[in-house]
Amino acid sequence: MEAAGTKSGAMQASAAVSEAATAVAQPSEKKQQANPDPKPKAAPRPRVEDKWKIFSGTANDALAKEVCEKLGLPLGQTHITRFSDGETYVQIMENVRGADVFLLQPTCDPVDLHLMQLLLLIDALKRASARRITVVVPYFGYARQDRKDKPRVPISSKLVADLLTTAGADRALVVDLHAPQIQGFFNIPVDHLFASPVLVGHFKELSLPDLTIVSPDAGGVERARFFAKKMDSALAIVDKRRTGMDETEVMHVIGEVEGRSCVILDDIIDTAGTLVKTSQALLDAGAKQVYACATHPVLSGPAIERISKSGLVKVVVTNTIPLAEAARKEPKIHQLSIAGLIASAIQSIHEESSVSRLFL
Repeated sequence: MEAAGTKSGAMQASAAVSEAATAVAQPSEKKQQANPDPKPKAAPRPRVEDKWKIFSGTANDALAKEVCEKLGLPLGQTHITRFSDGETYVQIMENVRGADVFLLQPTCDPVDLHLMQLLLLIDALKRASARRITVVVPYFGYARQDRKDKPRVPISSKLVADLLTTAGADRALVVDLHAPQIQGFFNIPVDHLFASPVLVGHFKELSLPDLTIVSPDAGGVERARFFAKKMDSALAIVDKRRTGMDETEVMHVIGEVEGRSCVILDDIIDTAGTLVKTSQALLDAGAKQVYACATHPVLSGPAIERISKSGLVKVVVTNTIPLAEAARKEPKIHQLSIAGLIASAIQSIHEESSVSRLFL
């Protein structure tokens, strides 16, 4: 009897333990049913697309600020100075890690200084772990040295393209290259903008009567033809030739200009020698009035004096290069802004959308 009682008690104790284990197991089973995946996927990391910054060298600070204003962004802080021996020193004064950075700097006068600033700023951004560096070069210096036209000369524009790439640029945005094939000198993507939308808009507002667009040389015919098509106007070409080694240049006007309003179209105005001679040839051929327009106002040497004394009514340029004080005071020179065009291109590149919508 005593053995039977012991056996019955053991069975009761075992049943109690079993019930307790079942009670403990039930919440766990419910928890597993509520969350069938014991290892939920980690939440995706937030994208950094909104982290983009614009920096500038000292070449055209006004244009950089205007571009930032149109984009609603502050201009990035940099410290740029020179040592007593002439070396350039740059420092990025804010965090750019993981940022989509745009660096605006035309390589205008003094060309070598501004080019060196650009290269050093690219290197500083790269070493600060910027995610992508896009160089925005409104005026690409050395562009006229794009081929070997004499023995033992460099192809300088190719060298500059290589320097930008080697320094760490991931992409380039340029405006009105002197020769479009310079894009092929780069081993990185290049977006080539044209200032023609801004210039065409201005001359449409002027509504000049009997308009003829004039190319000052054979090399600019394609540019002038495109402009004339958008203006729905006639096209003329000025062919310049030398009759001998020591004889002066002779201008031949090809096209109808007599009694018409003429606009000379070029990409660069440097010393303005060709521009003034072309305008005089058009006036001699009977043109009623002569205007000129160009994207890049280099305006070196006697350019401003020549324009002032010429028969040109107005010379219209853009702000890819800042005007010197003498040029700003010259009433015949009128400057338009392409900040809106550059700002739209920067935004399209950042958003990975098409830039071709900015072309006419």
